[in-house]
Amino acid sequence: MRMLGATPVRVLDDRHRDKVLEILDADPVSNVFVSSRVHAVGLDPGRLGAQMWGYVRDGRLTALCYSGANLIPINADAEAIRAFAERARRQGRRCSSIVGQIDAVNLLWELLGPYWGRPRAIRAVQPVMATSRPAPVPPDPKVRRVRVDEFDIVYPACVDMFTEEVGVSPNTGDGGVLYRARVAELIRAGRAFARIEDGRVVFKAEIGAATPYACQVQGVWVHPELRGRGLSVSGMAALVDEALRSIAPTVSLYVNDYNAPARAAYRRVGFEEVDTFMSILF
Repeated sequence: MRMLGATPVRVLDDRHRDKVLEILDADPVSNVFVSSRVHAVGLDPGRLGAQMWGYVRDGRLTALCYSGANLIPINADAEAIRAFAERARRQGRRCSSIVGQIDAVNLLWELLGPYWGRPRAIRAVQPVMATSRPAPVPPDPKVRRVRVDEFDIVYPACVDMFTEEVGVSPNTGDGGVLYRARVAELIRAGRAFARIEDGRVVFKAEIGAATPYACQVQGVWVHPELRGRGLSVSGMAALVDEALRSIAPTVSLYVNDYNAPARAAYRRVGFEEVDTFMSILF
């Protein structure tokens, strides 16, 4: 990697890919979202859909901050967070959320809050959970990968899940163009799973990010009329078993601390808490 010079924070590019992946993959579960993007497309901002900021101390790259639709500090101590916050403050808010390990996000928000205004929501404690073992409970044999021709069946469930979880519809703003494209991409990639009966989604979830070392589950949803029957446990068991077999050796997710039923369900499937995130939503 070439020397980065005296500037503490600068935009990285593909020349720094190996060093960036070394930092990201040192914590493959917590960094899976950003790592999956860099593994897939590198660091060119046009392909990445974001800038990767690097923090340099004594000529060495020590911390990162993914600056796109999400602002995500990585491996950043207080000194690096202050430098990232100053750059983010100068350019103005361009992200829809700040997310990452709790101490880093908490300090970043303390520094940016006075300038960026009141957020729509703060998810102050979000346990990160992971498993590398097949589920200890029976999987639902009817959970399978979603086919491309089932997009119109699955998409309304994805919208309901997103709206329920985030508080706004993904169809707001651009009419759902970006969200539809993302759901279609996951289906094509074989990373959308569901149990579909009589044209109705009973259970669904997606693998939103994947690297050679870990993958991350998102969008876990059970039809409201069928909740309380254990479908999320057996459905997640099926997803975990298949993800371990064909996607990555560790399966992870993060969940709001107040969602006790979900946390209990994930523990039954074998997930254990390994880190804690915090999210600021705008």
